[in-house]
Amino acid sequence: MAVYSADQVLAGLDPEQRSAVTAPAGPVCVLAGAGTGKTRAITSRIAHRALTGAISPRHVLAVTFTARAAAELRHRLTQLGAGGVQARTFHAAALRQVRYFAPRLLRGRAMPELLDSKVRLVTLAAARVGLRTDRAAARDLAGEIEWAKSSLVEPGEYVVAAAKALRETPHEPARVAEVFATYETVKRAGGVIDFEDVLRAAVWGIEEHPDVAEQVRAQYRHFVVDEYQDVNPLQQRLLEAWLGGRDDLTVVGDASQTIYSFTGATSAYLVDFPRRHRDATVVRLVRDYRSTPQVVGLANAVIGQARGTEARLRLELVGQRPAGPEPDLRIFTDEPAEATAVAARCRQLVAAGTPPREIAVLFRTNAQSEAYEKALAEAEVPYVVQGAERFFERPEVRQAMVALRSATRSIPGETPLPAAVVEALAAVAWTPDAPPAGGAARERWEALAALLQLAEEYAATPTVVPIGEAAAVERPVTLADFTDELHRRAAQQHVPTVDGVTLASLHSAKGLEWDAVFLVGLAEGTLPTGYAKTAEQVEEERRLLYVGITRAREWLWLSYASARSPGGRPRRPSRFLPQFDRSGGGTERAGAGAGPVQRGERRRRNLVVSCRVCGATLLAGVDRKLGRCPTCPSDLDDELLERLRDWRQRVAGAQKVPAYVVFTDATLTALAERRPGRPEELIAIAGIGPRKLGLYGESVLALVGGAAVDDVCSEKSLENPS
Repeated sequence: MAVYSADQVLAGLDPEQRSAVTAPAGPVCVLAGAGTGKTRAITSRIAHRALTGAISPRHVLAVTFTARAAAELRHRLTQLGAGGVQARTFHAAALRQVRYFAPRLLRGRAMPELLDSKVRLVTLAAARVGLRTDRAAARDLAGEIEWAKSSLVEPGEYVVAAAKALRETPHEPARVAEVFATYETVKRAGGVIDFEDVLRAAVWGIEEHPDVAEQVRAQYRHFVVDEYQDVNPLQQRLLEAWLGGRDDLTVVGDASQTIYSFTGATSAYLVDFPRRHRDATVVRLVRDYRSTPQVVGLANAVIGQARGTEARLRLELVGQRPAGPEPDLRIFTDEPAEATAVAARCRQLVAAGTPPREIAVLFRTNAQSEAYEKALAEAEVPYVVQGAERFFERPEVRQAMVALRSATRSIPGETPLPAAVVEALAAVAWTPDAPPAGGAARERWEALAALLQLAEEYAATPTVVPIGEAAAVERPVTLADFTDELHRRAAQQHVPTVDGVTLASLHSAKGLEWDAVFLVGLAEGTLPTGYAKTAEQVEEERRLLYVGITRAREWLWLSYASARSPGGRPRRPSRFLPQFDRSGGGTERAGAGAGPVQRGERRRRNLVVSCRVCGATLLAGVDRKLGRCPTCPSDLDDELLERLRDWRQRVAGAQKVPAYVVFTDATLTALAERRPGRPEELIAIAGIGPRKLGLYGESVLALVGGAAVDDVCSEKSLENPS
């Protein structure tokens, strides 16, 4: 063990962490922002109390939400000399207790088998009430049943509860209630239980059996709950059963990271903790040790605009790391261009020494992954998909590809490709109408809609067919061409990788972190999703972006495409991004006071300047002058730059002004890179207006054309312009 004394446990803690560790026994609420060392704080609190003799490790139950987080707690506690603490998920702790007490509670009967998934029984239950479902629809129904059971809602209460919670149900609420009731009947008849039943059984065992309650409470006397903002009513009921009126409870959470309310999770218990426990100690951890001050500043700016209940516990983080690069903000013409640029930058990062596993591309929905899988594969950058199947491995996509191949034999070859794809996808019950309600069904719809989008893009590129040896003719692409292209992409993306760039949805990225993070698709309708109708739903979308930003340690890219596909309907940037000027161009720094802007300056900001290398919209002033992103390759003419500097020095000396008054270093660099040959090309460089064009344009164009400095620096050209 690395630590043996209570004093060693306290060593290296910041003042707020130390306050959390040394807080007296009783209710303690630790409000811990992203990257503020909450795991260190709670493990140190347990170890410090154990090493001072205040508690025994074997009487502590630490609860979290993932097996990975529980394993990390056990590992750290062992290192701190507090081995023996039970660190488990809610479900694992409940299952262990139910299995232990099953002989007593079931009076000799065998414990029912635990279901891995509800989908099969939900499908059967739906069929019994006359409701046909595919796998996606069954998953959505299973999700509704999980929400209801986690929220302590019975089948007969579902319709009213769903209405109060503004649930977007996959079917009419009354029909969902029927499936719910039938599912419970089918489950009991089959002698099986689900995960919610395990929690309910643990609650029932304690609340209804005094001997069980006495034994459980004798074993567990001190409780720690991590990620307390994600607790649902059923888990809270179990926690209260464990406590049995006692108050030695430490909870840790961040209301700004509440992103799972659709599952029944609620931050209400965290928000109301000081009210429910009047003598509670509340500690705020705000020193961010994960991210650079630049990333922290953006995170604060995004969450600083939050409204609603969770905003009451909003934390303003303070970055502790050395300064790093500013977040990279990009606008692209369309999504394929955005994905290509992301892949190119990933390749540059890897070539510069960043391990691929320390890079992540995060998006709102899993259906967005295909474009990035393709772009990374074409850029020969290894990648892995986190928490979801690769696009071409998804069941609905595999089924659709079979349907498309089959349709090549029945749909006339002259049929326009998008129309042919829509017709072929009808075989898998897909239509281009509005997507269905329900998360899984909608995700399936979006994945198939992505195939139609690919077809539209592919149709825009005619196929060149060679005729003889010297001629060629263009012909429209056919459905057969498109299916061949899909199979080529699938084969290209199915190369197994171990160490690769992570592709993940924002939800599945929670709890993880990387050196470099790309947040993509940050457009209205995607983030926030167009399905976020209420103010509460919109605020959860804001928190989702906040979670994404705070995953980055050092380097952060944020981007969106002005259109989904080439020539498509224009889109606006996400309302959550304070950097993007809503008028269409320019930038405003997060958190900066927006002072008065002169009319000419506002017009200059609104001019859209694109990178001449990758096509991204340039926002920073220096980038706009250079005409390229800072990460795109430079084509600087070093010899020309030296002649321009020599000329500038002579002009500035003759006019008795600082050199930057003539032209700044950035402008000279832009001239040496872009090498303008005409006055209109010269004035297109940001920082060169009509006045400087009149004063210096002729000399600069001559220098770019190869003239010597001595020839350009005539007596007239060196005269003071004033």
